[in-house]
Amino acid sequence: MATHGAGAACLTLSALVVAFCWFFYLTGSNVIWTLVCLNIFIVLLSLWLRRLRQRDCGTERRVCVLVLGDVGRSPRMQYHCLSLSKHGYYVSFVGFLDTKPHQDLLRQEKIRIAPITEVKGAQVGPKILTYVTKVIFQSLQLLYVLLRMELQSHILMQNPPGLPSIAVAWLVCILRGSRLIIDWHNYGYTIMALNHGQRHPVVQLAKWYEHFFGPMATHNLCVTNAMKDDLQKNWGIKATTLYDRPASIFRETPLKLQHELFMRLANAYPQFHSENVRVERTIFSVRDLDDNTVTLRAERPALLLSSTSWTEDEDFSILLTALEEYEGFINGGALLPSLVCVITGKGPQKEHYRKLIDSLHLEHVKICTPWLEAEDYPVLLASADLGVCLHKSSSGLDLPMKVVDMFGCCLPVCAIHFSCLHELVKHEENGLIFKDSHELAEQFKSLLSDFPSSDGRLGLFRRNLRASRGQSWDDNWNQNVLPLITLFSFHC
Repeated sequence: MATHGAGAACLTLSALVVAFCWFFYLTGSNVIWTLVCLNIFIVLLSLWLRRLRQRDCGTERRVCVLVLGDVGRSPRMQYHCLSLSKHGYYVSFVGFLDTKPHQDLLRQEKIRIAPITEVKGAQVGPKILTYVTKVIFQSLQLLYVLLRMELQSHILMQNPPGLPSIAVAWLVCILRGSRLIIDWHNYGYTIMALNHGQRHPVVQLAKWYEHFFGPMATHNLCVTNAMKDDLQKNWGIKATTLYDRPASIFRETPLKLQHELFMRLANAYPQFHSENVRVERTIFSVRDLDDNTVTLRAERPALLLSSTSWTEDEDFSILLTALEEYEGFINGGALLPSLVCVITGKGPQKEHYRKLIDSLHLEHVKICTPWLEAEDYPVLLASADLGVCLHKSSSGLDLPMKVVDMFGCCLPVCAIHFSCLHELVKHEENGLIFKDSHELAEQFKSLLSDFPSSDGRLGLFRRNLRASRGQSWDDNWNQNVLPLITLFSFHC
């Protein structure tokens, strides 16, 4: 078993040897002394590397899962951790601990979270200096964390973000004899291009970086067949498609649990509030205090739900414009329900869109932007009437995880079009695909025209989702990932 202090001790001794060498050089001492010091340094370095690669009977049962982002907002990597632990692996989950992961993960004794902090870089000078220093400091922090932990059989990491984590993980695997698995969610350089443009030098450097280090992984996973084909054709990478599947927490929810969530939200958000008269009531549901029964209110508004990381690849002005147009339908005499639109998530552009929302003057559409605990989010999905997805892939090759979760809760979706979306959303079967705000508004009008009846298209889409749940995450993972982890395993 690797001892945490051994590596540091060897490095300290090596530094002393180098210092002695430098002293002998400056004082003009005999070159033989210098060669002796260099030999000692090489021996110490060899011993340190041997210590780093020292395996034991537990090595093959240890896996590091790495994401250079918030572990609480990295559901696919959380699912990897849970699947590994179910098969008896001890998992070190490395990432930023900004938001709380799901309770299932926190309860697992075999999963240990190894938090790292997001480095800001130098705050003075040109932007390029800030970026370069951030990459350097983040690399050093990752190296320190990964080299200190016990030897892991694999490092399973998410990309993007992959700068500098792919290079650092690859170096650690070389030093320690571990195997690297990259889970490609998208291409990092295409996300950077949304801000800087395709020709920006930083974007070109990021593209070269991914092309150079990506093929060095032992195995590669990806999220769509379209990405699998692109990786093979343009990157020379053979990848296994691991489609996102909803975890078991994403399922239809009893009305009682929905009502309890509505009550909690009503305490914080007026859009959910309703007067209490001998009953426990929200704008959507009511509990009779005499017999404790919960029912949905016949005159309730429709609950529209979208989730986002508030990044450049989702243009929420499309949704806001569609909601304004929907308001116009009602003002023009259309028999449509009022709407409560809930947009969940955290991210850099949230304040920008909150200001836009506050500037709207809508009577029949209410909008709120809560942040939900991991346990409440699946309940809210199961409580909604219609989901909306504005994720427009920067590469055109990844699929929105939020839609996977919505489908797990049998929630129909309106999703904005991009090239490989058909691998997930089947138009007129489990949802609708739109191209602009006007088309989205017309879809709202069409789908909600007979609300709250379950006999219309919304009800049909929901029934189709119930009938086509497909393979579970566990079965999918066992089939596609577990063989990669066990391929080179040995037993003591």
